[in-house]
Amino acid sequence: MSQIGAPRGRTCSRSPRSRTLRSVATLTSAVLAVTVLAGCSSGDEADEAPVAAQDNAPAARDRVADGGTLRWAVDALPTTLNTFQADADGTTSRIAGAVLPSLYTLDERGRPRIDPDYLESAQVIETEPKQVVLYKLNQQAVWSDGREIGAPDFVAQWRALSGRDTAYWTARNSGYERIEKIERGKNDLEVRVTFAKPYADWQSLFTPLYPKQVMGSPTSFNDGARTTLKATAGPFLLKGIDRKSGDVTLTRNPRWWGQQAKLDSLVLKAVPRANRADALAAGGLDLAEIDRSTAERISLALRDARTGRNGSQATLAHGPGAAITPSKALRSWALAHGSDDEKAAEVKAARKKNQEAVDRYARAQDALAKYVVRKSLEPAYTQLSLNGESGPLADERVRRAVARAINRQELAESVLKPLGLPAKPPGSHLALAGQAAYADSSDALGEQDTKEAQALLADAGWVPGGALQKPAGTKAGSESEEEPEKKEKKEKGKKDEGATDAKKRNDDAASDEGLYIVGDDKPGDRRAAPATGANGPGNGTPAPAPDAARRSAALLARAEALDTGTGAGARAAKPDHGMAGAYAPRGTAAPVTAPDAAKALGKDGKALSLRFVLPSGPGSESLRAVGDRIVRMLDAVGIRTEVTKVSDESFFKDHVASGDYDLALYSWPASAFPATDARPIFAKPEPASDGSLLVEQNYSRVGTDRIDQLFDQAAGTLDEEEARELVRQADARIWAAAGSIPLYQRPQLVAARADLVNAGAWGLATPRYQDIGFKKPASSGGAERNR
Repeated sequence: MSQIGAPRGRTCSRSPRSRTLRSVATLTSAVLAVTVLAGCSSGDEADEAPVAAQDNAPAARDRVADGGTLRWAVDALPTTLNTFQADADGTTSRIAGAVLPSLYTLDERGRPRIDPDYLESAQVIETEPKQVVLYKLNQQAVWSDGREIGAPDFVAQWRALSGRDTAYWTARNSGYERIEKIERGKNDLEVRVTFAKPYADWQSLFTPLYPKQVMGSPTSFNDGARTTLKATAGPFLLKGIDRKSGDVTLTRNPRWWGQQAKLDSLVLKAVPRANRADALAAGGLDLAEIDRSTAERISLALRDARTGRNGSQATLAHGPGAAITPSKALRSWALAHGSDDEKAAEVKAARKKNQEAVDRYARAQDALAKYVVRKSLEPAYTQLSLNGESGPLADERVRRAVARAINRQELAESVLKPLGLPAKPPGSHLALAGQAAYADSSDALGEQDTKEAQALLADAGWVPGGALQKPAGTKAGSESEEEPEKKEKKEKGKKDEGATDAKKRNDDAASDEGLYIVGDDKPGDRRAAPATGANGPGNGTPAPAPDAARRSAALLARAEALDTGTGAGARAAKPDHGMAGAYAPRGTAAPVTAPDAAKALGKDGKALSLRFVLPSGPGSESLRAVGDRIVRMLDAVGIRTEVTKVSDESFFKDHVASGDYDLALYSWPASAFPATDARPIFAKPEPASDGSLLVEQNYSRVGTDRIDQLFDQAAGTLDEEEARELVRQADARIWAAAGSIPLYQRPQLVAARADLVNAGAWGLATPRYQDIGFKKPASSGGAERNR
């Protein structure tokens, strides 16, 4: 999952701790970057959640051949080898995982576990007057230059990442700014870390751990570590980066004290996802994340191989030759051998071109039959982001209406069910199924409910025919026509005044900031927006619910019940369609369909239309298909959308991060430390001196003071169960604010050589690089593989 640099403009951090740009806000499986679940129960609910198993062909080390080279696809060569810089990406992290110390790695349920190759133990030994963590290092752990890993490396990394020295160009500092001092323990193998204030996520620190040669000065940190590492300490060494061939080569570390890497070398090859099917067919890769279409081709190749059908036969069944019927073939032959020389030449050229395509496909299918597809759920979830800065979505009722219009189960099934993966939609923004902090808090907002969505829109003043109505108090004749310049100033004043009023209404209300997107032809057929009314089908004018404040209070009360564990809604079984009366007082009639359904919803002479931005790249087909479904779901409640398709390269930086959208689909990676890593994603935006907002990574521009407080409390307690409960409470508030709607956990599809073991779809777990290798041939009697 790649990261991006700090976007320009209003996306700013308000503290050194918050500069992490974890942009998976990735998009689709190509560039874009999920299921996250949260709730009102504790502890054991994580164990009840459906979790996709790892699919990585596990094998005991004695069944893995010694030697060989693994060719592993990556999206691009790394622009830096320093994971703490803003332009670090997935390749940077993969290299770091193989060559640098990770004090903690994640198990199959995404839980941090000590890596015994580096640590004998790590524990909090004091809490008063201050928190002290004692690390006991593996006595054999050394850097590649022979120096022991020790306190000087911890000190150098702390000083570089604490945020106190601005000469270090760091992208993230979370946790390091809480450290007060680091010192040697009783001996060189002990490191004592004293915190100025309690820090729950201390296990997130010093992974990866860089040598003091990298962290010791701003020059080596900022520039030196971009292209080389002066020392490493993993099962592999960084041999070199060849930018011509697009290869990063890692080789066995001769000083490695742990179990020796099974592979001689590991080559990371930069292959764009759109080119991976061809690279696999050419035999140039052994392991690669792939998209659904490539996975389907491999599955067809395996099926053909099992039935004895070769590539040439397969192409007639499902390849380029499948479209050639006997009658077409006969006609083509007749034209190619006819008396019209010009036509014959044209047809012969076409036949030759078609035959070449058939031959290529046949060869490719024969080659693809040597691979298998390994699949699981990726540690990331795709969400619908609702930009609450300005426009209709600045009104929390409209955001909730959008959320209640979306059938998340249908969307999750459309993506995951065809792949045979668990398709339960996410219930949390902060923890994935299986993680300790997981619980389902989605009922703080409610499930899909068309009538409830329509009631919310009516209450917010968006009514059928409203686009044709003049605002109340509009004067007739020339008095109603303002000069464009005056009108523009007035509109801007109303916007600023509205934003101020929204803040005054409730300190816990969502903060907003403004965005923009260009309209485009919408995919699919437009459904007529249903007209609604309180007096039955014959009345095209809806009656807004009379007490919006009461509805808002009811929703927040529900979140409060999850927050505090008190009230009627606390720890109760989740209702099928949300809490009755959460958005409209009991007895309020939900709007119903009126005969004149062609009238779009509007308010004060303006139509209700949201700008929906989607990526246009070849790897984003699945995301666009989900977008099409969302468009139809919103149409069904009267919400119109203008779809804009932009390049994958500009989608996140120029649209999502800069606020140029109303609706957008993108993904966030999971974290074992949500109190730290998720806070900047959901932090309440703050006004800057120039009038813009500082949004950190909260690209929906929706947040509350209470959410921030809960994150801070979770990060500051050393009681693990209390921290998890505070995270769940924060998630309930995030659902209630309706700034983002988790839709599904992203599928993880990996093509692997059939004889490759301990590699594939790892799910939440950290790869164990030294165990990856090729299976010993069954007939070899244990002989080593010669590759």
